[in-house]
Amino acid sequence: MRVEGKEYRSIWIHPNNKNVVRIINQAVLPFRFEIKDLTTPEDIIDAIKNMLVRGAPLIGAAGALGIYLAVVKLHPGNHAMATLRTVANNLKESRPTAVNLSFVIDQIMNKIPENTTLEELKELTYRLACERIEMELEFSRKIGEHGLDIIKEINKKKGGKPVNILTHCNAGWLACIDYGTATSPIYMAHDNGINVHVWVDETRPRNQGSKLTAWELGQHGVPYTIIADNAGGHLMQHGMVDLVIVGSDRTTRKGDVANKIGTYLKALAAHDNNIPFYVALPSSSFDFTITDGINEIPIEKRSSREITHIEGIKDDNIIEIEIVPGNAKAVNYGFDVTPAKYVTGIITERGICNADEVSITEMFSDIINK
Repeated sequence: MRVEGKEYRSIWIHPNNKNVVRIINQAVLPFRFEIKDLTTPEDIIDAIKNMLVRGAPLIGAAGALGIYLAVVKLHPGNHAMATLRTVANNLKESRPTAVNLSFVIDQIMNKIPENTTLEELKELTYRLACERIEMELEFSRKIGEHGLDIIKEINKKKGGKPVNILTHCNAGWLACIDYGTATSPIYMAHDNGINVHVWVDETRPRNQGSKLTAWELGQHGVPYTIIADNAGGHLMQHGMVDLVIVGSDRTTRKGDVANKIGTYLKALAAHDNNIPFYVALPSSSFDFTITDGINEIPIEKRSSREITHIEGIKDDNIIEIEIVPGNAKAVNYGFDVTPAKYVTGIITERGICNADEVSITEMFSDIINK
C-alpha cells in the first residue's frame, strides 16, 4: 500500500542486510512515520509487547522473523535447540490472544530438524519466515477479492450511491503486511471505482482506529469519517451504515470471534438493525482446537495506563496526559468475544462461509483433519 505515494509493507527484511528486520513503527503513527530496525529476537518481542507491530497476521510474521533472528545470534554448540525453544516460548507469550503468533512459531519449530548445521538452520528459518510473509500477504489479497463481491452487491442495490462501511480497530495493511483483512475489500472496491465511505471507530483506549485506520485510509485516498466508539449504534438506527466489517485475532471452529474490545457491542447493534456483520480473517487466525470462544479464548489484560492516560501531539512532540482522577482505578481488557450467532459471514482467503462449525469445517477440512 502507499505512504506519500510510495509502496510499503508493514514489515520486511532490509534489502542490504539479511540480518536486519525493518518495521513501520506503529506506536508513533499518525504523528510520525518512522522505520525501525530490529536485529535480535528481544527486539521483536519488545515490538510485539509494546505494539510497535500489532495485528494478528503481522505479529505472526514478526514471530517467524524472531525465530530467524534468534538463529542469526546463535553460537555453535549443543544447546541451539534449547535456546530456540526458549525464544519461541517468549515470543508466544508476548501477545496471548492472537492465535497467529503461536500457530506460526509452532509451525516453524516443528520443521526444524534436530541435527543440522547452523548455516543450514539459518537458511531454513529465513526461507520459512519469508514464505510466511508472502503467504499472509496473499491471504489478505484473496480476502479482498472475496469481500469485494459483498460491497459490489450493496453498491448495485443502492444505484451507485456510496456504500457506508463501519469498521472497528485496525485490521488494515498495517496489521497484515499489505492489503489488510477488514480493509482489503474496501481498498479493492475503491480501486475498482466503487463509491465507498468508511466510518472509523476511534477504538479506545489505544485509538487504533482513529490513529491507524484513518491514517492508512487517508494515504490511499479512501473517504472516511472518524466517530466515537459509542456512535455506531446511532448511525445504524438512522440507516447510515450499510455494512460492518471487522477483523479477528482468534476465531473458534464454531465461529465465535475474538477481536478488539468493543466489537461485540457493534455486532449487537448491527443485529438489532438488520445490518450485515462480516468478519474478515485468514485461516491462520482460526483456532480449530477450541469451540467455546467466551470461555476458552484467553483475553489479554493490558496496562490500565492506556485508559487513564491519552497520547497526542503538541508543538511537534508526542505527549501523554492523564485524563482521570489521580487515584482512579481502571481495568483494561484488550479484546472481547462476539458469539457466532451475531456474525453474518466470515470472509477468508478461500471464500465466504457461515459462522458455524459445519461451514467452517467444510471449508478448512484439510487443515482441521491434518
